[in-house]
Amino acid sequence: MHFVFMGVAGSGKTTVAQNVAARLGLPFAEADAFHPPANIDKMSEGVPLTDEDRWPWLRELAGWIAAHDARGEHSVMACSALRRDYRDVLRGGAPGVHFLHMDGPEEVIIDRIAARADHFMPPALLRSQLDTLEPLEPDEEGAVFDVRLDVDTLVERSLGYVEQRLGSTFT
Repeated sequence: MHFVFMGVAGSGKTTVAQNVAARLGLPFAEADAFHPPANIDKMSEGVPLTDEDRWPWLRELAGWIAAHDARGEHSVMACSALRRDYRDVLRGGAPGVHFLHMDGPEEVIIDRIAARADHFMPPALLRSQLDTLEPLEPDEEGAVFDVRLDVDTLVERSLGYVEQRLGSTFT
């Protein structure tokens, strides 16, 4: 199985996903590391990405999931995965892709983004991400987690979700 921690910038998806992956000894990917320089340049300048910018990036991420699936490995990824059709591309990488949506009030997330000094995503782009965000639909495998909770609680609850899904298949 593969677990994609999703949400807008500043939602804590990477922090929680890294902790879950480390605790379970699973391969981890930060989707931002897969962006080509042109995408990072656009976002750094406060320009939202278009779907044309995203499709090759999403296909590469689906390929990363597929490669781990082909090796019989479970995996963890942090990726915005804001729209259903983006998540559909990621699900195309392998069966058993679950989405853990880190969600919360705009005020909480904007404060987090403003406090980050080491990320290319400016606070001004949060609104475009929130406008793009499509919540998980009932037929999508996943769960929603409230980012107002502290990181340790989010990690524990996310671990519970992942471990329950892996059950006896986890080795």
